[in-house]
Amino acid sequence: MRMHPAAPQGLRELVAAFAHTTSAVIDLGRSCTDEDLAQPTDCPGWTVHDQISHVVGVEAWLEGHKDPRVEMPPYEHIRNDLGKRVEYAVEVRRGRTGADVVAELENVLAQRLSTLHSPGLTDSTIIAGPFGPDEAATVVLMRTFDVWVHEQDIRSALGRPGNLDSPAAAVFVNSVILQLPRLIAKGAALEPEHEVVIDVTGPVVARQGVRVEMDGQGRLRGHAMFVGDADYAASWYVPGEHAQTSDRAPDWPTTISLSTEALTRRAAGRRSVSDTAYNVVGDEAIARRVLEALVVTY
Repeated sequence: MRMHPAAPQGLRELVAAFAHTTSAVIDLGRSCTDEDLAQPTDCPGWTVHDQISHVVGVEAWLEGHKDPRVEMPPYEHIRNDLGKRVEYAVEVRRGRTGADVVAELENVLAQRLSTLHSPGLTDSTIIAGPFGPDEAATVVLMRTFDVWVHEQDIRSALGRPGNLDSPAAAVFVNSVILQLPRLIAKGAALEPEHEVVIDVTGPVVARQGVRVEMDGQGRLRGHAMFVGDADYAASWYVPGEHAQTSDRAPDWPTTISLSTEALTRRAAGRRSVSDTAYNVVGDEAIARRVLEALVVTY
């Protein structure tokens, strides 16, 4: 089963997906009352206002703008240097009104789209990225992935679900599908010959099977059995010393079925396994190990 709708391919489609999800954040922000903006979200320490500020801050920085340095309180939710760097853009905007932050995002998005639609810009053109210079298509894919997660954070906080069938949603689901072999072999550390199928029931529909095998050097590898890029998937592995011994693998794969919303909230690290709705055919313990490992953002 091929993923439907298919994930955007190439710079132009990715830019359109990025514009769509960022515009959705703007529309949500415009509709918010002060009480809405103050609602806590699934990101520890961040309100709806902070989520919008984060999106603004990253895109403004990529466009060459620099925020003033501010004193950073010792927030409990800041766990590392990356978290601290990200927090500056949020902190500098905490004293601004929601309308001001949304207006800034509108202006920054227009600038970003002008840059990303520049004549001569191709998929492989090197531009500024969140982790350093990178190919334009890769940068836009990463930003689409990130902005859509924060759009969903805002929607969850406000109780306004939507865009689970959007091009940006397909970008996120496809990213999870491509990483499943690594997550299952490394994160879940399943024994050789075990097979797992992830069945995403929609609105973005996808199915991916992974078989865990031991290579000639004693390393566990996850191999995509169908769908996705098998060559990419097979390159991920975990050293053999992390493998666990067990009885013979079951004759049938363990199949985990869950909605697009459940998959993406879990994969974004926003929802615990216990709070994730899913169905299992096969080994419940294996399914839980896979779902515990099914996180692609940190």
